[in-house]
Amino acid sequence: MDIIFGRNKKEQREPVRATVTGKIPSWLQGILLRNGPGMHTVGETRYNHWFDGLALLHSFTIRDGEVYYRSKYLRSDTYNSNIEANRIVVSEFGTMAYPDPCKNIFSKAFSYLSHTIPDFTDNCLINIMRCGEDFYATTETNYIRKINPQTLETLEKVDYRKYVAVNLATSHPHYDAAGNVLNIGTSIVDKGKTKYVIFKIPATVPGAGKKGQKPLKHTEVFCSITARSLLSPSYYHSFGITENYIIFLEQPFRMDILKMATAYIRGVSWASCLAFHGEDKTYIHIIDQRTRKPMLTKFYMDPMVIFHHVNAYEEDGCLLFDVIAYGDSSLYQLFYLANLNQNFKDNSRLTSVPTLKRFAVPLHVDKNAEVGSNLIKLPSTTARALKEKDDQVYCQPELLLEGLELPRINYAHNGKRYRYVFAAEVQWSPIPTKIIKYDVLTKSSLKWGEEHCWPAEPLFVPTPGAQDEDDGNSIVFMSPKERLRE
Repeated sequence: MDIIFGRNKKEQREPVRATVTGKIPSWLQGILLRNGPGMHTVGETRYNHWFDGLALLHSFTIRDGEVYYRSKYLRSDTYNSNIEANRIVVSEFGTMAYPDPCKNIFSKAFSYLSHTIPDFTDNCLINIMRCGEDFYATTETNYIRKINPQTLETLEKVDYRKYVAVNLATSHPHYDAAGNVLNIGTSIVDKGKTKYVIFKIPATVPGAGKKGQKPLKHTEVFCSITARSLLSPSYYHSFGITENYIIFLEQPFRMDILKMATAYIRGVSWASCLAFHGEDKTYIHIIDQRTRKPMLTKFYMDPMVIFHHVNAYEEDGCLLFDVIAYGDSSLYQLFYLANLNQNFKDNSRLTSVPTLKRFAVPLHVDKNAEVGSNLIKLPSTTARALKEKDDQVYCQPELLLEGLELPRINYAHNGKRYRYVFAAEVQWSPIPTKIIKYDVLTKSSLKWGEEHCWPAEPLFVPTPGAQDEDDGNSIVFMSPKERLRE
């Protein structure tokens, strides 16, 4: 296989008109923003991991049946420092870097203390978040970068820690009907505790037209959950939400804080401090949005790694949530560039298969129910919740479909009963070959692809005034294989 992963991409600073095949609906107007790694080499240095690359922003302006594309690198402090030095000088999760390439183990020790809890990168390469009228490029650290959605210009740098005590935060927040942002982050050893902090950013604030009145300044802590391990908090990429509840999965894919504290001096990456503990459990935390407190019942499921929640909803006294689950953390290992560019087919088959799984949790546990009895009586799912001793409940999933990732839904149905999942099909490879529309009700699917092309993550846009959940268009941008990483 040719070395196509990790090639640096060129910016397209001025809009260029795309060639449109077929017809774009007249009602489909607006700008689609995308984000992702675009530069993996700086000078003679190279990032180790695909997820480390410098952020490249993309915009697709759709108007009057035409599409105009432009792209621009996020001018983060990380980007500017690297370009100025003509080498990688800011560490990313899978690549540890040093400002002075001649540093030895003894000189590293002088800066050791400043890296005990790292000041992470502002290379915001994962997602785009809307906050009020503003747009931000996001990653999984405490930094986000405001951008101009029209020009892709990089604006101010924002540190979450000024508003809420988190060292890490997800790039997949949720939005309610009013546009308020709900997100979750990890507070590392704050006041002697490591906590998962759920926080809320209002869409609007009183006196919003006045200078300095920004929604972020009114961020509030919604709820916090003490980590089961002070020094080994869970890694997570997303979470679930319904009208009344929040679902957070504390999985046995954990960060070793002590190892992270010494990573800099040992010359290893922070990613090497992540480990999957297959002997442990995945704990299900259910937070009641009305009381802002977690349920006391201890729900758990088998050890697994989950990057993406699909959706969740309430039904007849139960909470159902759908996730894309892996049996271990091998997917993250696969995305080291050395694995992507050497023996790719063989390496891909060593990863666990992403599987759409449905879990069901009883919102009210009958204390008189027999140990071992199934607390889920819904005819709509075969998922089970088995009562155990000591107020514990073991949840077993319904297996819906294998081989899909990057799930999206009609977001108007977020947190509600829904029917359709739009995702990328990935059969024994993290590289999508087709787009799939899966019906969770009939367990049937439709697939679409084009020869010699790799589709990007789909995005469903409903038709204005649509009554049916799938009345709309799924936007997919395709890249010819031979040009994908150029």
